[in-house]
Amino acid sequence: MNASSLLIPPMAATAGLAIGFAFGALQQAAIRRHEKLQSEGRFRSGWSATPGSFRRVAYLMVALALVQLVFPAFFAGGGVSEWLVSAGVVGGYGWTLYRQMRLRKA
Repeated sequence: MNASSLLIPPMAATAGLAIGFAFGALQQAAIRRHEKLQSEGRFRSGWSATPGSFRRVAYLMVALALVQLVFPAFFAGGGVSEWLVSAGVVGGYGWTLYRQMRLRKA
């Protein structure tokens, strides 16, 4: 077992977490903007909340593609690292959703 095989899985999970947290932060900023528009009475319909949503999802896809291009070792050989990137994204975004839920309940 070489050193790179020990380093790649934690690095893959960390990259996924960073992407998940960043996507969650973008979503939180959009929610705050939506709530601000509602409180100011400038929110006319549900369609006015969606203009940035496709762009945010595109950012997520670009970030995932960049990880594949910059760190091909994460996705080589059918190992567990590719799943750790995905699990990291889910964990990072899930954590932001969990924090939001806790704040709303308090």
